[in-house]
Amino acid sequence: MLAKLEGYAAALLGSLDAAELATVAGDLGSLEQTVLARSDLRAVLADTSIAGVVRGAVLRELLAGKISRPAERLAVFAAVASPAQEVARALGELAQYAHHLLENGVVEPAGLGLLQARTRVGGFTDAVLEDLATSDFAAIEHELFAWARTIEASDALRRLLVDRDAALASRVGATAQLLSGKVSPATLRLAEYVVVGGRPRDVVGTIDFVVDHVAAARSWRVARVHSARPLDEPTQEVLARSLRALTGAPVELQVAEAPELLGGVLVEVGDLRLDATTRGRLQTLRDTVAAGHFYESALNRND
Repeated sequence: MLAKLEGYAAALLGSLDAAELATVAGDLGSLEQTVLARSDLRAVLADTSIAGVVRGAVLRELLAGKISRPAERLAVFAAVASPAQEVARALGELAQYAHHLLENGVVEPAGLGLLQARTRVGGFTDAVLEDLATSDFAAIEHELFAWARTIEASDALRRLLVDRDAALASRVGATAQLLSGKVSPATLRLAEYVVVGGRPRDVVGTIDFVVDHVAAARSWRVARVHSARPLDEPTQEVLARSLRALTGAPVELQVAEAPELLGGVLVEVGDLRLDATTRGRLQTLRDTVAAGHFYESALNRND
C-alpha cells in the first residue's frame, strides 16, 4: 500500500468502532468488486490524462449516498493520491486493511525509509485535518512545534523516543502522559502517530515535517478572492464548490472588493493563482500585441 494511503487509512479506520469498521470493510470490498466488473469505470480511474483531484471528484459523485461516509472518503483519497494505474489495486488494499483491522484489532505499520515514513505520517495528518475547521490549524502548528522543542531540550525524553529497542507502548505512553490535557485532541493524535508511523531516530524531524504539512494544508484551505463587484451568496457557494473540486478539500473564501480589476475575479489558493479579471485579460492582450509589434511593423514596411 502507498505510504500516504496507509497513514490516511490508519487515521480514519482507527477512529471507528467495530460496527462501523465492519460496514466500511464490506463497502470497500463491494466497491473493489464493482470496479473490477466495470471496464468503463476501471478505464476512467486508470486514465493517466485525468488529474488525481478530478478522479476523486468523479468517484465522489458516483459514490455519494451509496456507501458509508468513511468508505467514500477512503476511496476518494485513494483515487486522488494513487497513480492512475494503481487506483483499482489501492481500493483492494484498503478493503484488505479494513478486514485485517476488524479481525485483529491492529495493523502493524510497514517498515519504511525516512522519507516514506514521513509521507505516511503526512497521510495520517490529512485525515485528521479533514475533520477540523481551518481556524484550528494554527494552534496545532504551535503545539507541535513546542513539543518538538521540548523533546530537543530533554535528553531523557529524546533518548526514550528515539530508542528503537524501547517498547512502542512505552514511547506512545510517554507522549500521551506528557501531552494529555495540555494540547488539543488532534495534536495529541498527531504526536502519538509520529511515534507509531514515523522512524524513531527521526521523531523531531517528523514532528517538524508535520508542522510544515499543516501550514501548507492551511494555505490550501483558504482562498483569497478579489472581486471587482460584490459576490452574492449563491455565487460564493458555486465558487467554493468549484475550488473544492479543484483542490480536493473544503475551501474557505476570504472575499475582498477590488474595483480596480474592472470586472471578474482573481482567486489565490495555496500556490495557485486564477486570474479571470478584465484587467488581467487586458494585460494579456497588451503583452500579446507588444510581442507581435515588431512582426506587424515588418509586414507593413514599405521597402
